Amino acid sequence: MPLRDKLAAQIAAGGPLTVAQYMTACLHDPEFGYYATRPALGEGGDFVTAPLVSQMFGELIGVWAAVAWQLRGGPSEVRLVEMGPGDGTLMSDILRAGRMAPGFLDAADVWLVETSGPLQDLQAAKLGDQVRWAKSLDEVPGGAPLILVANELLDCLPVRQFVRTATGWAEQLVGLGEDGGLAFGLSQTPAAGLLPDAREGSVFEQSAAQEALGSELGARLVRDGGAALLIDYGRDMPGFGDTLQALKRHERVDVLACPGEADLTVHADFPAVMTAAGREGAETAILTQAALLARLGIGERAEALVRARPDKAPVIGRQLNRLVAADQMGELFKACCIHSPGWTPPAFEED
Repeated sequence: MPLRDKLAAQIAAGGPLTVAQYMTACLHDPEFGYYATRPALGEGGDFVTAPLVSQMFGELIGVWAAVAWQLRGGPSEVRLVEMGPGDGTLMSDILRAGRMAPGFLDAADVWLVETSGPLQDLQAAKLGDQVRWAKSLDEVPGGAPLILVANELLDCLPVRQFVRTATGWAEQLVGLGEDGGLAFGLSQTPAAGLLPDAREGSVFEQSAAQEALGSELGARLVRDGGAALLIDYGRDMPGFGDTLQALKRHERVDVLACPGEADLTVHADFPAVMTAAGREGAETAILTQAALLARLGIGERAEALVRARPDKAPVIGRQLNRLVAADQMGELFKACCIHSPGWTPPAFEED
């Protein structure tokens, strides 16, 4: 296996990798990384995201974006940005729904922030000349309000993992086992004093990349105005737990078994992201995905689709359940809004 061999040689020469370094290599190694070479979305791939479950999801996110623009006074120019846009389905649905708000699409300068060549090809085939691409958010021009959406982006950003042992905190690393294969191990860490107290066996995950995105968004939104909507599975309160997983053909596989051939994810640390954005002067709020979609009118949208296509009622019902049910995506997935001060984006009004 090329990437496993490459990583084993790297570890033999330079020592163990942090979990964050391992995740980055598995997902983004230019020769063998998952997103660089073989991202597989949809029922026939490795995982399914909400935009692929139902058009209702993307349409309602489009409504959110258009109403956010209206609440900001309908500026003549707005940067409409999606980070981690998958195969382009979400942005396609957003743009279709955006036509319902007069002037919104005329004002929208549409950008996709994408690092994967194969995914950019899929996006181009679906969206054509409606969008432009950037490798990072700082490549998207400033000087205009920002309306940004990111669905299942935070979970792909790398984390370091720390384990509370009988003698203190230790960092989980990826090294080599006695058989020469990849294996987890622990190393005492000088960062112990910076970590919260916990019982033995607890795992604490820390993502500098997630926090950096929160800071970048907070600073940008304070400077240019606007709002960002981050939707992902994760926690809305600080906590502990090993959330690292590998998905291949919709099944969990050993995280170390097939580097570069499976999608690696972790839970989004929304409290850390929101704290980082707040330090830059931005305001933040969070809902469950179920609450967000309910406030945006998913029940009414489902009823309208059923009236238009009664023969599709069972399918629409299953899609609705997948998106909002507590035992599906409704509670595990959260919607975090980061926005410039002094206004409240749609769906995040206090009850």
